[in-house]
Amino acid sequence: MKVGMVGLGRMGTNRVRRLLGAGHECVAFDIHPPASREAVKAGATATRSLTELVSKLETPRAIWIMVPAAVVESTVGELAPLLAKGDTVIDGGHSYYHDDIRRAETLGRSGVDYVDVGTSGGVWGFERGYCLMIGGEPAVVKRLDGIFAALAPGVEDGGKPHREQDNGKGIASRGYVHCGPAAAGHFVKMVHNGIEYGMMAAYAEGLNILRHANAGKQTKSAADAETAPLRHPELYQYDLNLADIAEAWRHGSVIGSWLLDLTTTALKKSADSAPSRATCRTRARAAGLSKQPSTRAYPPLS
Repeated sequence: MKVGMVGLGRMGTNRVRRLLGAGHECVAFDIHPPASREAVKAGATATRSLTELVSKLETPRAIWIMVPAAVVESTVGELAPLLAKGDTVIDGGHSYYHDDIRRAETLGRSGVDYVDVGTSGGVWGFERGYCLMIGGEPAVVKRLDGIFAALAPGVEDGGKPHREQDNGKGIASRGYVHCGPAAAGHFVKMVHNGIEYGMMAAYAEGLNILRHANAGKQTKSAADAETAPLRHPELYQYDLNLADIAEAWRHGSVIGSWLLDLTTTALKKSADSAPSRATCRTRARAAGLSKQPSTRAYPPLS
């Protein structure tokens, strides 16, 4: 299948490379021409405008948008008049699902389909594959299955199916799932992000307690209004190796996860520190994903 890719940052370029590796053809565009170099090296065809990109794709076209959420609206607006009935716009970024609903309705009036894909996997997705949460009409999603299958981890990388009735035949066991109509993918991804940051905060809180488990050994400091005195310093006499503890947790523990893998790697690089809530918040904001699902998913009760 020939796929158009708009946006060639790290995420967009890695998707191009993965699609090319699976035998698909890619026509790519980025507003910054130098960004196309890596995609071209990988075998993609670079274009100088959205008009040229659309002209190089056969109908029904599939155009994947991989741009910051702030410019998805303008990008879709520029693409829309260039497309024909049966074409599909795929938003693989982090759009708010309310916007997905509106865009799907607007494009639908011209017979253009809209598919939203919430993606987890980050910059590691090129090698590991991406977990994809997809929203869109069933027939359209089915037609694009080859694209999603190429980007997802697959059973071999994603692990054995957890449900006996799946037996490796369902797409969920391969790392991608059709969640429902347009906007369902980004809705599920939004909640996924809330779970992710909750896990990050839990690791940070727990590891921070372990880091200070030797507080009873510390010499007394001057009293202040912010710090309660330690009543039983004999109970806090543990000098713990956080990197080793986290490494042990990675093997057989119920709290093992890829997030713990990344945390362990960070601890090994800085053995005397633990991730903090501030670090988690910074990471979330840097990814542009730190909106609270509890406030974005549900309207206020009144």
